[in-house]
Amino acid sequence: MQIEEKALLEIITREKYLSVDDLNEAIEKSKKTRSSVLSYLLQNNYLSKDLIGQAIAEYFSVPYADLNSSQPAVEDIMRIPESTARKMNVVLFSEKEKEVILATDDPANKLIVNKLALIFPGKKITLAYGLSEDIAKCFNAYRQDITLRFAAIINNKQKIAPEIVLEILRYAIDFSASDIHFEPKEDEAIIRFRIDGVLQEIGRISIQYYDNIINYLKVRAVLRIDEHRSAQDGAIRFSDDFGEIDVRISIVPVVDGEKIVLRLLSRNISMLGIDNLGLSAANHAVLENSINKPFGMIVVSGPTGSGKTTTLYALLRDINNSEINITSIEDPVEYIISGANQIQVNLETELTFAKGLRSIVRQDPDVILVGEIRDKETAEISVNAALTGHLLFSTFHANNAASTIPRLVDMGIERSLLASTLELIVSQRLLRKICEKCRYSESISAEYLKKFPAKFAGFLHGISDVYKGKGCSACNNTGYRGRIAVFEVIKMTIEMQELIIKNSTSREIWELASSQGSISMFDDAKKKAEVGITTFEEVFRVAPPQE
Repeated sequence: MQIEEKALLEIITREKYLSVDDLNEAIEKSKKTRSSVLSYLLQNNYLSKDLIGQAIAEYFSVPYADLNSSQPAVEDIMRIPESTARKMNVVLFSEKEKEVILATDDPANKLIVNKLALIFPGKKITLAYGLSEDIAKCFNAYRQDITLRFAAIINNKQKIAPEIVLEILRYAIDFSASDIHFEPKEDEAIIRFRIDGVLQEIGRISIQYYDNIINYLKVRAVLRIDEHRSAQDGAIRFSDDFGEIDVRISIVPVVDGEKIVLRLLSRNISMLGIDNLGLSAANHAVLENSINKPFGMIVVSGPTGSGKTTTLYALLRDINNSEINITSIEDPVEYIISGANQIQVNLETELTFAKGLRSIVRQDPDVILVGEIRDKETAEISVNAALTGHLLFSTFHANNAASTIPRLVDMGIERSLLASTLELIVSQRLLRKICEKCRYSESISAEYLKKFPAKFAGFLHGISDVYKGKGCSACNNTGYRGRIAVFEVIKMTIEMQELIIKNSTSREIWELASSQGSISMFDDAKKKAEVGITTFEEVFRVAPPQE
């Protein structure tokens, strides 16, 4: 059952979760950012999801079931048959000698009590309110081993390829996978998910059914089914019980057939902002100052899959309002920004980054987003756009912040132009976060230090405790769940501009930036490990100290 936003906000202010002044400010600012008041409050950390849950529970005059912090055990969840649980969106939250508490997002539905009285005979049934997304996560407990699901689909002998693909997508979404890899071998295809940046095998399927999957995906993506010896790329939108999801598909020929990679694209950035990126206080202040300037060039660099586009969109969300024109040229458009004008690169119509950017400049933009600077022509137009009074955001492939400048120069950009247009360089990586459900700490030991090369172990001097994840059902026994970005930021100063013009090396650039307060990615990562957000193993794997 849905509760109207107006009624919910009245409860939130009445119960003093939020002051009337803060609410009035949110109402005014949400009009400018073209978002709902509730979305604005969540995005800007006035409220948490749990506070929203508590307020809704009070609206229904029932307890609040915090399933996010206290997820029931798998065996408890499975006490209620899957069909009943999904139909009524209900999960067993807790059980006592004479009472059971059931979490549902519709506590006004009295049929739940009548239906489940047969499952819990002789016990009082109390309904509590649980957030819909938390209840959905609990339903992962019903998931069978994916190999068993494949067998059931094959035995059914109806729509084998479509059903297998949908089942794989359901699993991928449940585990928050970013990519799905289908890797053909002689007799079978291996299926792997990229979860938190690391590939994990989740199942295998006979090669005879894999051939059907290839043809099904090619048809859905409008690719040539008779082409097996060249690479093909496309896109598909899937709809099912998980909602809608956009998928980018890449097919390449390999020794044993055709390898497929599906990239799952999330089109919703409603909860994403500069405050959610994991920035240190110093870096946060630098970014906030730069994105509010009227012109200049902000470049986010890093390797593929390091979260560059996510960071750019978060920055854009913070400045997006009805008074400015934001226009982008992207390949692909991965997120939808309310109020922005987003252009998709289309090589078939010769709409490239460079051609699209030329047109954008004539569209009276205030802010321009270039999905990626890939060539000299795009780089030159980007610099000129920033030089002529536009605030321009883009991504770029470079190993760190300091090497971004020499790489742009190597691409053919004049040093004097680069020095006068660059406003900020951000470089980043993504580290896996320790699972909050199974995180623990232990004293650092000699055995622990032996895990690292001597050149790394020295950086742990003076640290007494380290954090790890034991591994549990919530993190698929990996000890990690989710990722967080680590950053290094170089802001333009007069001294930095002079250094760029002098044909300086990346080492000289970083030495100056460091002397002016810039923190390396390693130092940023190390601080996150020290407070238990990630592990030192992850720090040295992803963001090791520069030699």
